[in-house]
Amino acid sequence: MRRKNDAAPGGRARPDRRGGEQPAPGRSLRAAARAVHLFHGRTPAVGAAPGDLVVPPGGAASRIRAMAFDREHLVEREVEDPGALRSFMQDGRTVWLDVHGFGDAAVLHQLRDVLELHPLAMADIVNVPQRPKAEAYGDRLLIVLRMARVLPGGHVEFEQVSIVIGPGWVATFQEQEGDVFDGVRERVRAAGSKLRQMGADYLAYTLLDAIVDGYFPVVESCGDVLDALEEEVVDSPTHGTLSRIHAARRLLMSLHQTQWRQRDAIAVLLRDDSSVFTEPVRVYLRDIHDHAMQTLDAIETFREMCVGLIDIYLSGVSNRLNEVMKTLTVVASIFIPLTFIVGVYGMNFRDMPELGWRWGYPGVWIVMLAVTVGMLLSFRRRGWLERRSRGRRP
Repeated sequence: MRRKNDAAPGGRARPDRRGGEQPAPGRSLRAAARAVHLFHGRTPAVGAAPGDLVVPPGGAASRIRAMAFDREHLVEREVEDPGALRSFMQDGRTVWLDVHGFGDAAVLHQLRDVLELHPLAMADIVNVPQRPKAEAYGDRLLIVLRMARVLPGGHVEFEQVSIVIGPGWVATFQEQEGDVFDGVRERVRAAGSKLRQMGADYLAYTLLDAIVDGYFPVVESCGDVLDALEEEVVDSPTHGTLSRIHAARRLLMSLHQTQWRQRDAIAVLLRDDSSVFTEPVRVYLRDIHDHAMQTLDAIETFREMCVGLIDIYLSGVSNRLNEVMKTLTVVASIFIPLTFIVGVYGMNFRDMPELGWRWGYPGVWIVMLAVTVGMLLSFRRRGWLERRSRGRRP
């Protein structure tokens, strides 16, 4: 159900907010630069009715977790029958429905009926991936975002998260278990927290904030990898170094594209006066928009750094080639006069006086050695034989 692309997570400008688990710097270098997991797209067949759901074959069974809360009370439970949600959502409390898994079409259709979702909205939720967006269907608001996480071992995973906001409730839909909402769940469970005192729109803001802020640790891991690649490029670059730089560049392009669209989706919510978000909560939406811009700035910095690393790598390769060519030129220059001398005395003429000299053979060797030493001293005096320092940077 997933495909893997070689890509990588770098750099100087570090985002000042952190969210989620940070990978160990030593292990994140190659692992984070090696794999990005994306979900295969699923679309209805050509000519299918609008709103048809494409259920992944062998997908995880749908699991529903419900949390209903107010200032004083919290009810948290697993829901096996979606029909039971009707009574659960009518007690005046704020309800969060967390749905994982799209493998059960019957459960998904029941959820659509219970939540009174438009068929097109449910299709956008199940038929992944969709572009990040915010669309209103009457008094229901659908927000589609892309969650990014750094998994143990340094792998980066993208997954679509759909958030539906209705009167007094919020529903989140994900294809797999595991997300960035653990902090939100703890805040819901904490008695007296602000989240318990606010409504469904504030809960939706908190979920949006967790998704957008989840990009900070991913971008931070990109910075760690690019820092290590910078040292590798300067000290001991290999062909694999260039591959890892390109992998990092591809990942940064994916991060930039996704976060740019998510920023636009948040901007749509800010401009929509008829939005389900009340005025006190809209202030917090501006903060999410600002966080998205921060990550975009950092991603742009790291993308420029990737281009710089490629230039440094190519310059290093060119310099090494020049060093090799210089060495070969020096060797060839030395052997040109030696070859001339040997060629002269290798001619089969009878009247060559030096051939009859007693010290002729040692004399030729002395001349050749003198020429060799003289040329080496001349090359060194001109600076052609200076050794390049290969010491590491401090």
